[in-house]
Parts: sequence; C-alpha cells; structure tokens
Amino acid sequence: MKIKTKIALRYSIVTAILMAVFATIVYFVSAHDREIEFYDDLYKEGVSKANLYFEAKASPETMHSIYKNNIEYIDEVEVAIYNTQFSLLYHDAKDIDIVKETPDLITRVINSKKNIDFYVEKYQAVGFIFHHNNSQYIVTAAAFDGYGYNKLHRLFVNLLILTLLSIITSFIVGYYLAKRALKPVSEISNKMKEITANNLDLRLLSYNEKDEFGELATSFNKALDIIESSFESQKMFVSNVSHELRTPLATLIGEIDYALLKKRTIEEYIHTLQTSKQDTVRLIKLVNGLLDLAKASYDESKISMGEVRIDEILLDAREEVLRLNPDYKIDLQFTHPTENDSELIVSGNEYLLKTAFSNLMENNCKFSANRTSTVKIYSVENSLHISFSDTGIGIPSEDLENIFKPFYRGRNKEFIDGNGIGLALVDKVIKIHKGKIGIDSVIGVGTVFNIEFFVL
Repeated sequence: MKIKTKIALRYSIVTAILMAVFATIVYFVSAHDREIEFYDDLYKEGVSKANLYFEAKASPETMHSIYKNNIEYIDEVEVAIYNTQFSLLYHDAKDIDIVKETPDLITRVINSKKNIDFYVEKYQAVGFIFHHNNSQYIVTAAAFDGYGYNKLHRLFVNLLILTLLSIITSFIVGYYLAKRALKPVSEISNKMKEITANNLDLRLLSYNEKDEFGELATSFNKALDIIESSFESQKMFVSNVSHELRTPLATLIGEIDYALLKKRTIEEYIHTLQTSKQDTVRLIKLVNGLLDLAKASYDESKISMGEVRIDEILLDAREEVLRLNPDYKIDLQFTHPTENDSELIVSGNEYLLKTAFSNLMENNCKFSANRTSTVKIYSVENSLHISFSDTGIGIPSEDLENIFKPFYRGRNKEFIDGNGIGLALVDKVIKIHKGKIGIDSVIGVGTVFNIEFFVL
C-alpha cells in the first residue's frame, strides 16, 4: 500500500471517529431533549384536562374530541385525576390503562415537592399535585411519544448518512491532498531512477531547501557526492594498483624468460635470481602497503583500540626499520623527558601506529643524503607531539596539497622509487586516532612531519 493511500485511510479513520463521536453526542442530546420536552407536554396536557374537568365538568369523550382536533403532534394521552383519599375522579382511557395509580404511587406524588417523571414500559408518565379551590388533587398523564421517536429515528438515519458521506469525502479529499503533498517524492524517485553508475554527476535540483523535501533532496545530493567520490577513488585505486602490480610482475617474468632462452653460466643465473628477488621484494612491499591501507580504511568502530605507549611504539618501529635497512640511521630524541608515564599514553591500535611511524622514518631516510631520520617526542599539557625530520631534497609546494593522496608521486619520484602508498597510509592512521598531521618542507633543506595526539 502506497503512502498516499495510507494517509488517506488514516485521515478517513480520524474523520470517522470524530464524526461518530459528534453524531453520538448529537443523537443522545436530542434523545434527552425529546424526553424532557415530552414530559413537559404531558404535564401541560394533564393541567389542561384537569382545568377543563373542574371548570367545565367535561366528559372524557368531549375532552378526547377536543384534544384530538387541536393537538395533532402528540399521541392520545391517558389522564387520571384522584383526590387525596385515593378516590378516582376522572379517567379518560378507553382501551388501556397505562398507569396503575396505586396508593404507593399516589402517596409518592403527594410527598414529592415537584413533579415525578417515570416510564411504564415504552410509555412516559408524569404525576403531579393539582390545586383547585384550595383543594389538592393528584393528576397522572401518560402517553407514547410516537412523533418524537419518529423524529429521533429520522435524525439517526440522517446522522448515519452524513457520517458515511463525510468518511467517503474525507478519503477522497485526503487522497487528493496526500497525492499533491507527496508529488515531490514521486519526482525525486523518478529522478533517482535515472541516476546510474555511468552518470553519478546528476543531482536533484530545483527544490526548496527550507522544507522537508528540499532537505531530502539535499541529503540525496550529499550521498551522491560521497558515492561519486568513492567510485572515482575506486577507479583510481584499481587503475594505480593494476599498474603498480603489472610492472614488477612483467619485469619478473621477462627476466625469467630471458634466463630460460639458453643455458647460462652460474654467475648469470645468480644475477637473474638477485634481480628477481629485488622485484619480488618490491612486489611484497607493495602488497603489504595495500593491505595496510585497506586495514586503515576499515570502519573505525571495528578497529581494536586500547591504551598504548607512544615511546614504546616508536622504539619498535625504529628497530624494525633498521633491521630491514641496516644503512639507515634513526635518531630518537625525548626533548622534554617526563616521569609521568600517562603523558605518553594514548588510545590507539599498536599495529597501525607502528606501521605509520615506520613509513615516516623510512621516508625521511630515503630522501636524505645521509640516510638519517630525526624523531623528536615531547608533551605539552594534554597533547603529545612527534616530529619526523630529514635533511633531504624537500617537497615542492605544489605537491604538498596532494602528498597524502594514494599513489600520488610528486616531482621527487625521479630520485627515489616508491608506490605512493606510505604517506596516504600515515594520513589515514593519524585521522583514525583523532590526531593531526602537518608538513613543513623547504627545497634543498629538508622536510618535517609534525604529528599531534591527545593523551588520555
């Protein structure tokens, strides 16, 4: 069931409930008014007949004829008159005796300070004291309000028809209004169907951003921006990875094929194996970099975090870099030593932080003529600062804004081999740990990477 139909149905249900409550109240108020009015008519009828009886001594036949001709809207009324000794003075019923005027009833009327109203099956009746010539008489009047009940029945039918018509009308009006109100949703849905992987640049336009549908369109557009960016990044990633993997593999296969063309000397085979090993190492490093980059791209909520000491992770990273590159030098300095270990503890993932620090150290050493990286660590209030500096060739200013993009290689690629993954990985790791990273670089002087963490 579509939303506009649901809205119309709910609107109709609310209307039905309100109309039912309104009709019920009107019906019962009308029924109560009919009852009160008929009691008043019975009282007036009783008083009239009592006056006629006492003043003119008219017979029941005469009074029946008079009232039949003059009061058409009220059924035949049975009137009885008694004295205080319970003696019947007048009774005008011919066929039935509606009210049984028992001594208890007459006593009740006498003792009551006002008229008494009561029902005898479907008949309404009143009993009251009538004064004439300083004497008291008990008068009862009873009749069936056929005219009133007919009016009440017609009112019930009219209210029922009106309620049904209101429900039908409310459904039609509600459906129409819901359709008009939800028209922008249909338009948005139709436009969204036109957007595919081949035209992610399309956007939802011409909507008022101040209403709900404008906010919905804006949210869709933001989502499309993210999706388009992700698609572009994925395309770039696949393209770069394909290129980076294809080159060492093609070189490796070429060297093996060359060695197999004819018999070679042991020295030639050794040279081929050494060259193949270099290409394999390069390939493994690329694959490891891609795996680390993928890990750093995980949902942050799924990355295991705990309390880690930054100084210990730096020492482990230094040891690993030096083990793989014996000709490198890494100078680790604690510029402001502290006895409070808590100043060196942050919430983080040890593996990712170690990978990021290793990359920065290797990056310093690769681009420095003396193969040296200087690492300084110090704390300031609630933050921990680490700097990784070199005395290398520096980074051109036009490359700085792109330096953290995956697979980006600046102008310095002609000096040192690389795949453009390391700094992109570092940037992701630092952001995962809610830290900040900045670069200061001067051509021909060197580069400094500054990292800031907030301590626990």
